[in-house]
Amino acid sequence: MYSVTVRDHMMIAHSLSGEVFGPAQGLHGATYIVDVAFRRADLDADGIVVDIGRARETLRAVLAPLDYQNLDSLPELAGENTTTEFLARLVFDRLAAAIAEGALGPGAKDLDSMKVSLRESHLAWAAYEGPLER
Repeated sequence: MYSVTVRDHMMIAHSLSGEVFGPAQGLHGATYIVDVAFRRADLDADGIVVDIGRARETLRAVLAPLDYQNLDSLPELAGENTTTEFLARLVFDRLAAAIAEGALGPGAKDLDSMKVSLRESHLAWAAYEGPLER
C-alpha cells in the first residue's frame, strides 16, 4: 500500500461536556497539527498516490471554516462534544466529500483509504481512518 501525507494546522476554541474532561469543560483553545495520509494499492498513471499540491489546497479548504473559530458557537456543531476524536472524523468526512466531488482530480478516484490525525501536542493525538468510496 502506497501513501502520501500532507500537513496543515488549525487553531480553535471550544469547551467539552462531561466531568471526565476536568478543566477542559471550560472554554479553552487548542492548536491542532492535522496530518492526512492518502492510501492506494497502486500508483496512478502519473506514478503518484495523489497530487500533493491539490491535497494541501483541499485540506486547507476543509480546515478554513474551523480555523480561528469558537466551535461552541458554530450552528453545524451545536450539541456536539468537539473532542479531538470527533474533529478527526469531521475532517475525514469533509475531505472524503471533497474527494468525491473531484477536488483532488481524476487520479484520486482510485484512492483506497485515508487517515486523519489531529495532534494536540507532542504527547497526545487522535485519529480517524477508513476506506474511501469509489
